[in-house]
Parts: sequence; structure tokens; C-alpha cells
Amino acid sequence: MKQMIDKQEVMRSFSRAALTYDTSAVLQREAGQRLFDRLELIKHQPTHILDLGSGTGLGSSWLASRYGTAQIVSLDLAHAMLMQVRARAGFWDRIRPNSPSRRIHTVCADMDAIPLPSASMDMIWSAFALQWSIDLDATLIEMARVMRAGGLLMFATFGPDTLMELRQAFSRLDDRPHVNHFMDMHDVGDALIHAGFETPVMDMEYFTLTYENIPALMRDLKNLGAHNAASERMRGLTGKSWLARLTQEYESFKQQGRFPATFEVVYGHAWAGPGLSSVQGKTIKIFPERRVS
Repeated sequence: MKQMIDKQEVMRSFSRAALTYDTSAVLQREAGQRLFDRLELIKHQPTHILDLGSGTGLGSSWLASRYGTAQIVSLDLAHAMLMQVRARAGFWDRIRPNSPSRRIHTVCADMDAIPLPSASMDMIWSAFALQWSIDLDATLIEMARVMRAGGLLMFATFGPDTLMELRQAFSRLDDRPHVNHFMDMHDVGDALIHAGFETPVMDMEYFTLTYENIPALMRDLKNLGAHNAASERMRGLTGKSWLARLTQEYESFKQQGRFPATFEVVYGHAWAGPGLSSVQGKTIKIFPERRVS
């Protein structure tokens, strides 16, 4: 499943959003918490965890608190996001010398080419990052490579009905891609099997956020770094007339005077099989000498 995604634009977008992400990530925080709560039902005690696409590090902090001795790698494409991980960790380090944040380490890298040794992780957590993969099949194989046999993969991503109102409104204006493509739950499940993961469990749910106007919706997406990164996207500013036309097309979706934005959240977990973790991997240190603070 390949996508035409401009990774440089993804990196720039999330770098710009690093300071505003947490204020707008209401849905991501709620769905991430629901994903985290599912760990209560799974018997697994990892010692090395990869938070893939960590963003500002909220998931990393949850995992560090839950797994009392585990070392956590927060990996993200945007260095500015990792600076927020460090800021979050540093704050608690100053208050509590034995803070779990001392076990969080940062790596700036692309999830499509993870710079970690093979069979070095026994859990991968990924909350809302997989949708930015250029080739999901290849990314999942790479994830399987760095996992030990029997390791746990836990993830949440967006499904194809995400921002369906915005997508349809844009489609009435032109035929250019304005909203990113999101993967179908069943396709993700198939890709997990092909990558060597075992017994995948998939499900989904819908969230609807409402906005007073379209600029508020677009501002939220910008604050999240989640705007269109398709290689064939329209470049440059669209202007007030374009926004007025978009608002007019969006009117048909209005509910009780507000503009809805639907998000399809796909949850999944699977176990690493014995096959790909033995592939020869890269040979860098998993954790830097210097702790995050």
C-alpha cells in the first residue's frame, strides 16, 4: 500500500506544530488513552519499547509510568517534536529524581527506515503515525525486523472515513488531493499478516468534532501538523475566495449550526512472529549516553 507523501513536508508541518500540538490534540489524546487502556487486558511485560511517531511524548510518558523498568525510545521525524518530549521529561525530572521520564530516550528518524538493531524491541506503540507511511507494507516489515519474537505491536491510526466532509466539499471544487488518503482497516490487517505479525486484532470507532466555522477547523488541523502532505497537493495559499467557496460546499453537512468533522479511528494489536526479527539490522546504539532532560 504505497502513498505519494512528501516526507519533507510532513517533517516541516509537524516541526511547525510542535508548540501547538498538545492544545489541539483533543481527539488524539482521547483515542490514545483508549488504546492505552487496552493494555490492561494484555499480559505483556516489555523491557524495551519503541514509541513510533511519538510526537510530543505523551504516549512515551504513559508507557514509562506503566512499565516501571522499561527503556522507552521516542522516535519521530520532526526534531522539534522531540524537543517537546525532552521538555516534558525535563520538567518531571526536576521535580522527582526517580521520575519514569529518565527512561525515555529520543531518536530523530523516519519510521520507514528505523535506525535500530534487529530484535531489539519487545513492544512497539504507535498512536497516529502509520498514516504517514509511504509504503505501509514495507514499514510493517521494518517494524517486525526490530521486534523480538513474541513482541507486542499496539497502534491507532486513521481510517478512510476520516475528514470525509472536508474531502467531499473539496471534491466539488476541483479534482486535486486536498485531504490525505487513509487506509482501510481490513487492508491494514492483511498487511500485518504479510509482514509476519500474528493474530492481529482490529476494530474501529467514529469520533465527530464540531466547529463554529471552517477557519477554526483548518486552524486545528494546522496546529496538529495534519494538513495535506500529498505529493500532488495544491501549492501555495488558496485565498479568501477559495475559503468562501469551501464553506459554501461544506454547508450541506452542517448540524445544529456547526460544521462537523468526522474521524474514523482504527485500533489494532498483533504479536511479532519468529520470522523477520533475525534479519541483520543496523548497528547503532539503541539509547544515547545522555539521558533526556
